[in-house]
Amino acid sequence: MSGPLIRFDRVGKRFVARAGEVHAVQDFTLEVARGEVVCIVGPSGCGKSTVLNMLAGFVRPTTGRVLLEGQPVEGVEPRCGMIFQSYALFPWMTVLENVAYGPRVRGVGRRERRAIARRWLERVGLAGFERAYPGELSGGMQQRVALCRALANEPEVLLCDEPFAALDAMTRQAMQQELLRMVAGSGQTVLFITHSIDEALVLSDRIVVMTARPGRIKAELANELPRPRGLEVQLTEAFLQMKRRLWELVAEEVRELVHTT
Repeated sequence: MSGPLIRFDRVGKRFVARAGEVHAVQDFTLEVARGEVVCIVGPSGCGKSTVLNMLAGFVRPTTGRVLLEGQPVEGVEPRCGMIFQSYALFPWMTVLENVAYGPRVRGVGRRERRAIARRWLERVGLAGFERAYPGELSGGMQQRVALCRALANEPEVLLCDEPFAALDAMTRQAMQQELLRMVAGSGQTVLFITHSIDEALVLSDRIVVMTARPGRIKAELANELPRPRGLEVQLTEAFLQMKRRLWELVAEEVRELVHTT
């Protein structure tokens, strides 16, 4: 199919709160190509998660349209898989059952869905933990299970809402590389929210900077840093220049937010 896989067309979102109406997102227009990894950064409360939730179909835009494969998103979107910071695993299910949950809902037979789950768990080094429960695993291991669960459902788009923010620095770097390896092998399109500029530079093909609320697109930067983006790339002048540029863009919005609250 020609054209972008994802399109936000002049999208706006307002919420009604006790203190009055909250204008979360305004005139948000963005296109994402199939197979692209796009990271969204911006100050807290700028509407980043709202953008993801509108694409997932969890909330509807107040104005504008959200399109997936040229069709409006009008309800919870099965073509999107979501990974949250809190892992959101089912604590009463084993690791294998968690990963097999999506195929189970799709009606995949028991033997096949368990085979799918085992393949994904093997890819992330969790073979042998199939019968464990989430509470018995470390944070990094739980997030690997969450990643497997999302990808086992074969989504068109992987939506990531700061999934590695709660992990320690070393585990976070390992999970970034794991995500890149897995989506490269499956051709996934990824929309990834992060507060970490370094993380955005490591993961993305393109970085979108949002303004303070109401969230609009302030800038889009193509990320042409060579892959893989290990420590040797992160210490280059090109990486540091992009980091400075992104920091300046986000810091402007943070200062604006502080001055208006």
